[in-house]
Amino acid sequence: MDPTLKEIFEANNGYLETRILKKRSAFYQLKKLIESGEVIAIKRGLYRLSSLDENNELAEVCRIVSSGVICLFSAWHYYELATFVPSMHYVAIPSKMKRTLPTYPPIQLNYWKENQYQLGQTIVDHYNDTIRIYDLEKSVCDAIKFRNKVGEEQAIEVLKNYTKRTDRNLDKLLKYAHQLNVENILQQNLKLLL
Repeated sequence: MDPTLKEIFEANNGYLETRILKKRSAFYQLKKLIESGEVIAIKRGLYRLSSLDENNELAEVCRIVSSGVICLFSAWHYYELATFVPSMHYVAIPSKMKRTLPTYPPIQLNYWKENQYQLGQTIVDHYNDTIRIYDLEKSVCDAIKFRNKVGEEQAIEVLKNYTKRTDRNLDKLLKYAHQLNVENILQQNLKLLL
């Protein structure tokens, strides 16, 4: 592999955008890498090394946003609480933190106050790697807390799917709901579902 292209891929976590290429020879080299299978075209102008584990994009997101925590739609999808498959990765970071993101993978940053950000963080194994994500109960409380932004139907789907789980912890859920000031609305909805 051309040292320049290799450096570009490494500097961008295994991704490359053609808009940053200057030399004609780099385009030719990229074409050869695609033909050999070393590089995969994700979309026009965006490529990734084929050696990257596509299933482990969440772990890559956690490396890109090292202080971030997988949240909202991404957490609900991870825990199979929602049927909606997010088109981007939702990540919470402290409200005062600023972060520049790469073009790929697509990441939606959510700036949360310290108590909201710290509560319920956990590290889980994911495809031979680890990710930082909010635990099951915190993810459910976030659906209720942000129901006006994510949609009432989405929040109810998350809560309904949670109540069907055998690994649910209602005491922990109510404790988090109290800390996030959503205890009343959560209890009203739980009464309808349990």
